[in-house]
Amino acid sequence: MGLAEDPFDTHHVRMSIPDTTRSRRIAAIVVALVLLVPSWPEAHEIPADVTVQAFVKPEGSMLRFLVRAPLAAMRDYEFPVEGPGYLQIDQVDQLIRDAAMQWIGEYVGFQENGIALQEVEFVAARISAPSDRSFSSYDVALEHMAAPRLTNDVELPPGQAMLDVLFEVPIASESSDFSIDARMAHLGLRTVTVLRFLPPGGAERAFQYSGDPGVVRLDPRWHQAALRFVSLGFSHILDGIDHLLFLFCLVVPFRSFWSLVPIVTAFTVAHSITLIASALGLAPDALWFPPLIETLIALSIVFMAFENILGAKLARRWMIAFGFGLVHGFGFSFALSESLQFAGTHLITSLLSFNVGVELGQLFVLAVTVPLLGLLFRKVLPEVAGIMVLSAVLAHTGWHWMLERGSGLLRFTFRAPALDAVFAAAALRWMMLGLIVFGAAWIMRLGYAWVDRRRVGTP
Repeated sequence: MGLAEDPFDTHHVRMSIPDTTRSRRIAAIVVALVLLVPSWPEAHEIPADVTVQAFVKPEGSMLRFLVRAPLAAMRDYEFPVEGPGYLQIDQVDQLIRDAAMQWIGEYVGFQENGIALQEVEFVAARISAPSDRSFSSYDVALEHMAAPRLTNDVELPPGQAMLDVLFEVPIASESSDFSIDARMAHLGLRTVTVLRFLPPGGAERAFQYSGDPGVVRLDPRWHQAALRFVSLGFSHILDGIDHLLFLFCLVVPFRSFWSLVPIVTAFTVAHSITLIASALGLAPDALWFPPLIETLIALSIVFMAFENILGAKLARRWMIAFGFGLVHGFGFSFALSESLQFAGTHLITSLLSFNVGVELGQLFVLAVTVPLLGLLFRKVLPEVAGIMVLSAVLAHTGWHWMLERGSGLLRFTFRAPALDAVFAAAALRWMMLGLIVFGAAWIMRLGYAWVDRRRVGTP
């Protein structure tokens, strides 16, 4: 009995062999089928770079929206081709209508005086060659939509064709305030929209933006522009990690309100000067200037962190904050450059509002950071050791940023400027900016000295 095999074990062995063989055969069939399935056609791939051209014009009781986008961005549609792959233009009318509504019409919304309008209504669509220049102006583009369609005689591959679409939305009055929410980022990996608004009796307004900027007021009032840029400034200071680290370096050694006021004020005044100067065209337009500013911003973090370690002095801390604030102001201007087009005719209002938003963001950061630092130094680390440890971490981060950005800066070729009238005009503008900076620093120095004298009771 001890040598007899267990019937259950014998049955298990006999059944496992064919089961394993069957599983392997099924797996081989599945793999073969997967290999035999053709890959997705290129028409379904997301285009890398897409440029969308659009016109918005209110006329009478109707708002017209003209759009041109690459046909290749209308994915999930098999457009009929013939011969070596040329588009059969006379057979695509229904397809391009459906594609226009699915990929463009459903992603566009309008508001009139702050009230959402009904969905855009499809009017017409047509195929155009990439060489067509009809979208150079609104009137030509509108005439183009009513012109005879292309025929199959035009040898046009789908990947090169353009889709032109006309939408309309009923409105109450052409003089209303209009906003648009055109979410075109889904058309490509990188989508740039060139939007032109033609108000009745007014000058054309041009916008160019990447991705989805949200609701854009096409002709904003001053308070609407101000609100948008306050929000933009607040969000920018929270998103700008390098600006936050510099601000953190400023406040680590000082936690009393009166100690922070001159430092933060100096930083605010300085970056406001260069931000406005840059928006007015006083900043260099050379390609090396943005990398230089980014490198100097990283340097500002390193410098302030080392000063914290060696021992920060309030008497000069506001001066250093003022100097580096000039650099950070140019950094703010780079982030603001694309958004200024949404200011309408309220440039100065928008700049000041952006600064207000930045200050609100800084105050928010200080309101959170200062109590946390006080708690950290009371409960976890002694104050001196805590300042040194935190500053060392900040210096380490800034150092790596500085080396990385500096290596990119060194790739540029620097040449001496030509001593001509253009250089003389630029030098004069920079001298004016220098005088403004010097005057602001001198006034702040006198103000701080007066405050110090009042505090100690000296006349």
